Amino acid sequence: MLPKNMKTILTLRHKDVYPGSTPRKLKYRARTAARAVLFDTNNRIALEFVSLRKYYKLPGGGVDKGESILQGLRRECMEEAGCVIKVGKAIGKIVEYRDRYRIRQVSFTYFAKVVGKKGKTAFTGSEKTNKFKLQWAPLGKAITLLRKAKPSTYESGFIIKRDLKFLETAKKLL
Repeated sequence: MLPKNMKTILTLRHKDVYPGSTPRKLKYRARTAARAVLFDTNNRIALEFVSLRKYYKLPGGGVDKGESILQGLRRECMEEAGCVIKVGKAIGKIVEYRDRYRIRQVSFTYFAKVVGKKGKTAFTGSEKTNKFKLQWAPLGKAITLLRKAKPSTYESGFIIKRDLKFLETAKKLL
């Protein structure tokens, strides 16, 4: 079930990420994702460093069939940050139209806090191949890291813009 009335804070189209490209009318396959601006007890947030590609992203990912958004968010945070979380207030949603893969992805993002001790990550095969590493940073530093990132893949162009907008919005809401 999708959250009702969650504010759309950004819509990203191919041309927004790759200016000068020719707009195309495509049929898109829907993908729903959940993400967190996840704080630990030291008021730092979780960031995944994709070391093979040299960029940072928020923990989260696709919601599996049969999962609610919040169930998917909790699972993703356990896998990618090694943490049980308490989900807080909604930050908003971002809609991405990734032409190359014909995907329309909607990412629902929330504030969250670590509950208990941090555990170990359980990255997927693809995440291990891309050499994901979990890091914790103050919110301001996280924003700086994303602002400095240079996309090196098609996906990273979208991810950097998306997650930077989520962090900037989170900062305003705090």
